Amino acid sequence: MTTAPTTEEVSGPGPLPPEPKPSIGQYLRDYWDRVRGGEVGSLPAVLGLIFLVIVFSALRPRFFTSLNFANLLVQGASITVIAMGLVFVLLVGEIDLSAGFASGVCAAVLATLVTEHGTPWWIGALAALVTGSVIGLTIGTLVARVGIPSFVVTLAAFLAFQGTVLIIIGAGGNVRITDSKLLAIANKNVPPVWGWIFWAVGIAGYAAVLLARAASRRSKGLSADPMVVLLFKVGGLAVITGLAVAVLNQERSRNVFLVSLKGVPIVVPIIVVLLIVLSFLLSRTAYGRHVYAVGGNAEAARRAGISVPRIRTSVFVICSTMAAIGGIIAASRANSVDPNAGGSNTLLYAVGAAVIGGTSLFGGRGRVRDAILGGAVVATIANGMGLLGYSAGVQFIVTGLVLLVAAGVDALSRRRAAATGHV
Repeated sequence: MTTAPTTEEVSGPGPLPPEPKPSIGQYLRDYWDRVRGGEVGSLPAVLGLIFLVIVFSALRPRFFTSLNFANLLVQGASITVIAMGLVFVLLVGEIDLSAGFASGVCAAVLATLVTEHGTPWWIGALAALVTGSVIGLTIGTLVARVGIPSFVVTLAAFLAFQGTVLIIIGAGGNVRITDSKLLAIANKNVPPVWGWIFWAVGIAGYAAVLLARAASRRSKGLSADPMVVLLFKVGGLAVITGLAVAVLNQERSRNVFLVSLKGVPIVVPIIVVLLIVLSFLLSRTAYGRHVYAVGGNAEAARRAGISVPRIRTSVFVICSTMAAIGGIIAASRANSVDPNAGGSNTLLYAVGAAVIGGTSLFGGRGRVRDAILGGAVVATIANGMGLLGYSAGVQFIVTGLVLLVAAGVDALSRRRAAATGHV
């Protein structure tokens, strides 16, 4: 004899109740648990940057002036942009040793077209970007399709691009940049009122994104950050960036009758726009999820239907294109391009910036903003030690030690994450 099913058996268990809203205490405990589990992210870079600013400001008060602050931002701009592109390559567990000289090649193309052939500045800039994309496509194809290790390919490209710059510019030559639009990128400032407008729009946009993301998670029955945490994030960013804008809007010129230096350097909004676009690409698109998947486990990504060769090729294209932008900024700051463009410590600082900021050398972990933080650390070390009178040799040693510490933290955090099951 059978019994009729009950209403609960027919209808099923029903929708799951929404997760309870986390409290501030629970949010902090969860964050601390993630840190103890090896998910340190960019925390070491943030703490290191705060420490460096305090030390240099105490030892050399000139470090914390509006003039030096503006110089610091411009000084680290090209390295930071190149590092933003390197983040994509590092995320899939590869390396690009040619990014520095790739930026030099693109800068040489720009300077030659604009100065020697008289083309408009925007055509020269576009040609530099196309050159960077072609370089990345070539390197990516050799790595992803042919199967040559990225270390070997990019090391060969490192040597070849160094020779390419010599051929374009000429040994001992120098191509000056005189176009006012190009020179303005790293040498001019936006009007103070526009600095505040950019600040207000940026903060409003950031707040809108955080609130929309939290509302979307709650509508799906998922936990979201408490409103107090969201307000703290928005308020903290608003205060820090607002102070920066206020400082940069001060008169920095020592002779206002000859020239006025007020406002946020033009290169800063450019970097912010790149940060927003690339961060959206990594965090809010299927492509970004595929990049992380390939970096985490390429074989699993392949079995999931992801075209691993296409993803690997694309990250080199992005990296070299960003190197082209970095080369344009460097050429603008130097007012010229010489045979050493993109050489010296450009690549080392760019890789160091990405790793110091929190991007893993083992792939699968990192964000574009890591390059911003790491670039700030690298630029702060060079700027602060320069003001203290230390030689370039000492600066290289200190930067190398900082990079070694960052790589060590990365290795230890991954080991800790594997041991605690946070991978």
